[in-house]
Amino acid sequence: MELRAELLKSIWHAFTSLDVGESGKVSKSQLKVLSHNLCTALCITHDKQALELHFRDDDDGPVSSQGYMPYLNMFILDKAVEGTFKKEEVDRLCWTLCSTKNYRPERHGSNAVSKNDAFHLWCLFNLLSEDRYPLVLVPEEVEYLIKKICSATTMELNCVDIEDFISQNDMQSGVNVWAFLDLMNSGIVIRGVDRETISMAIEEVYGEIVGNTLKEGYLWKKGHLRRNWTERWFSLKVSTLAYYISEDRRECKGVIELDQNCCVEVLPDREGKRCMFCVKTLSKTYEMSAPDTKQRQEWTTAIQTAIRLRVEGKTSLHQELKLRRRDQREERERRRMAKEEELHRLRLLQDEREQRLAELELLQEAQRESQATLEQEEQRRRQQHEQMHRALQEQLQEAEEARANMQVEMALKEAETERQRRRIRELEAMQLQLEEALQLEIRARLDEEACRKTQARLLAEEEEKMKALLTLQEEQEDYILRTQREKQELRQEMESKSISLEEAQQQLEKVRASRHRVDQDIAAAQRKLRQASTSVKHWNIQMNRLMHPIGPGERRSSIGGTPTPATRVPSLRDSGLGLSQKRTEEEKDGGESESDSRPVEGSGASSKDTGLPVETSNGSSESAD
Repeated sequence: MELRAELLKSIWHAFTSLDVGESGKVSKSQLKVLSHNLCTALCITHDKQALELHFRDDDDGPVSSQGYMPYLNMFILDKAVEGTFKKEEVDRLCWTLCSTKNYRPERHGSNAVSKNDAFHLWCLFNLLSEDRYPLVLVPEEVEYLIKKICSATTMELNCVDIEDFISQNDMQSGVNVWAFLDLMNSGIVIRGVDRETISMAIEEVYGEIVGNTLKEGYLWKKGHLRRNWTERWFSLKVSTLAYYISEDRRECKGVIELDQNCCVEVLPDREGKRCMFCVKTLSKTYEMSAPDTKQRQEWTTAIQTAIRLRVEGKTSLHQELKLRRRDQREERERRRMAKEEELHRLRLLQDEREQRLAELELLQEAQRESQATLEQEEQRRRQQHEQMHRALQEQLQEAEEARANMQVEMALKEAETERQRRRIRELEAMQLQLEEALQLEIRARLDEEACRKTQARLLAEEEEKMKALLTLQEEQEDYILRTQREKQELRQEMESKSISLEEAQQQLEKVRASRHRVDQDIAAAQRKLRQASTSVKHWNIQMNRLMHPIGPGERRSSIGGTPTPATRVPSLRDSGLGLSQKRTEEEKDGGESESDSRPVEGSGASSKDTGLPVETSNGSSESAD
C-alpha cells in the first residue's frame, strides 16, 4: 500500500502536467500515451483497448482525475508486482512530463540546483508530502528536509529566511513542489555554498530517505577464510547490511541478512584493532572495526534500529519518522485547540462574572434606593408624630381651658387616635417586609460570594493541574537524563571492566611463564642432584677400596666364593688421594647426618639402596646385599 501511494503521487504530477487548460481534465489520447509509458516503466503489458472499453459509456471529451483513477488502479497498478520494476524509472518518467511544463529555474536568475538534483528534491518532496491532493509539504516538513540538506553540507540553517519566504508567498497551509524548488534555487537557503557541495548533500539525503539507507561508511572487516582485516564500504538498509570494495558500490563482496535472529555486540580491542563490534547471525559472526568510538556507537545503534524495523515488519525508517512527526503535529494542534477552548471558556466565565458583578451593583443600588426610601418614610413618620404630639398638646391645653367641650371632642379624638394607630401598625408591617427584603438581598449577596469562592477554587484547581502536568513533564525529562547518564556510566564501567580483564589476562600469562621457568629450574636442580648422587656413589666405592687395601698374598672372598683380584697398595705418591679421602669422609659424615635428619628424595645415597660395602665395628666390611 505504501508503494502504491508513492506511485500515485508521482502519477498525479504527470496527470496535472497534461492538464494544459487547468480544467482538471485530460484528453484520452494523452492518457493513452501516459498509460503506455507507465506500463513500460512498471514492466507490465499494456492493453491498448482497455482505456476505450473503460470509458465507452462516456463521450469523447476529456477525462478527469477521478475518472482516470479507477482505470489506473484496475488495469495498471493492480498488475504491477513489487520487485519487478524500479520505482526510480517511474519517478523519472513522471518528472520528465511535469518538469517540462512547470520547472523554470531561470526565473530567479540563478541555477543553484542541477536538473538531476531537482529530480531528487522532487522525489523527496513526494515522499514527505501529506497524503492528500493537491500535494503540499507542510512548513515543518520543509524545515526538516532543508535541515537534513544543510547538515550534510555542514552549513547552519537560517529558519527566519524560510519563514519569511513562506509568509511572503502565503504558504502557511503548505508548500507545493514548484515553490519548494524555487526556494532551493533562490539561494536563500544555500547561500554561499558551491554547486558540487549542494549536489553531494542532496545525493546523500536522497540515498538516506528515498533509498532507505540507514547508514553508509568505511569499516574494517575480518575475513572468514584468511582471517585478515580489509577495509570495506558498508551500506546499511532495513533488511540487509551490504559491503563493497569502494564507495562507488560497483562490486558487492557480500550481504548480511538482518532478521530477528541477529544481534550486534561490542567487542574489546585486540589484534591491533580498536573500536570493534560484531554482527551475529545464525550461521556466522562478522567482526568489524570502526574508526572511533562515536562511529562504533552510531553503527551499532543503526544496526539495532534496522533489526527492530525488520522484526516490526516496517520497510522504511523515514516513513515511521514521518508518521511520528505527523502525530506530533496533530497532537500540537489538538493541544492548541484545547487551549483555545479553555481560553474561550475562561472568557465566558469572565463575562459571566462581570455580568454578575453588574447585577450585584444594580442590587446594591436598589438597596441604597430602598434604604433612602425607608429613611424618608421614617422621617415623614417622625414628622407626623411630632405634629400629632403638638396637636395633642394643643388639644390638652384646649381641654384644660375648655373642659366642658372636651367630652364631645374626646370621642372624635379617640377615633382619630385609633386611625393613627392602625396607620402605625401598617407602617410597622411595611418595615418588617422591607427588613425581610433586606435579608433576602443579604442572602443573595452571600450566595454570590459563595459562587465567587467556588470559581476561585476551580481556577486554583486548574492551576494545580497545570503545575502537576509541568512537574510530570520535568520528571520525565529528568528521568530521560538520568537514564542517559546511567547508560554512559554503564558503558564506562564495561570499558573499565574490559581493561581490567585484559590486565588480569596479561598477569595470568606472566604467572604461567614464571611457573614454567620455575619448573625448568626444579628439573635442572633434580638433574644436578641425581648427578651429585651418582658422583657420591662412585667416590664411596673408591674410598671403601682405598680404606681397606689388600696386602700381598691375601685374598678377598667374594660372594660367589671366587677369588678377587688384588688391589694396588697406595704409595706415597698418592698423598693427594689421602686428602681427597679425608674430604670425602667429611662429606660422607655430613651427608649421612643430613640424610638422617631429612632424607633427599631420589638421591640414592643410602648404602643399603646402592649395594656398597659398609664398615662394621670390628673393621670388616659387609655388603648391604
